[in-house]
Amino acid sequence: MTGKLFIISAPSGAGKTSLARALIANTGNARMSVSHTTRLRRSSETEGVDYYFVTQSEFLKMADEGVFLEYAEVYGNYYGTSRHAVQTMLDEETHVLLDIDWQGARLVRAQMPEAVSISILPPSVEELERRLRSRGSDSEDVIQSRMRQALDEMQHCREADFIVMNDDFNQALNDLTLILAGESDRIRPLAVDLDQLLADSAN
Repeated sequence: MTGKLFIISAPSGAGKTSLARALIANTGNARMSVSHTTRLRRSSETEGVDYYFVTQSEFLKMADEGVFLEYAEVYGNYYGTSRHAVQTMLDEETHVLLDIDWQGARLVRAQMPEAVSISILPPSVEELERRLRSRGSDSEDVIQSRMRQALDEMQHCREADFIVMNDDFNQALNDLTLILAGESDRIRPLAVDLDQLLADSAN
């Protein structure tokens, strides 16, 4: 018996990180995959807990050697998911949560079709922008850039096996818990018209 791989994708501002942390705390048998990155470590971050920090030359060498299940360049820095680390956790009967965008999700699903993919959405485009602005630390240019990327991410939500709406944190967390437990038939129906939400995000 092995653990299962769960790919969780969401636009920035959808609450994915908070939900994933709460999900891990609730289940007791799930861990977040720790990515490698070329980004400089922040003072609040811990090696091997938040990321594995490597130089660009080290990262590119690892990529050439096929170390990563998927990797991408984001804002000039590389991020990658270690194939060996994911498989080790799965072999230990631990569920693995993979926090990646829709492009990374495609790459992982192609290599591990048994993976379960989940897309987390905000209840509206307006709420998404409100959440991004409420952080209070980004410039207007950064907010607009994050909005563009977030709206693009939303357009690919139907590629996922499940869509969870984060309109209410506790209910969204319950939906994710049910999916991990193999009881996806009990998750809530979407609270909004998905076609309309995606049309709004495309405008």
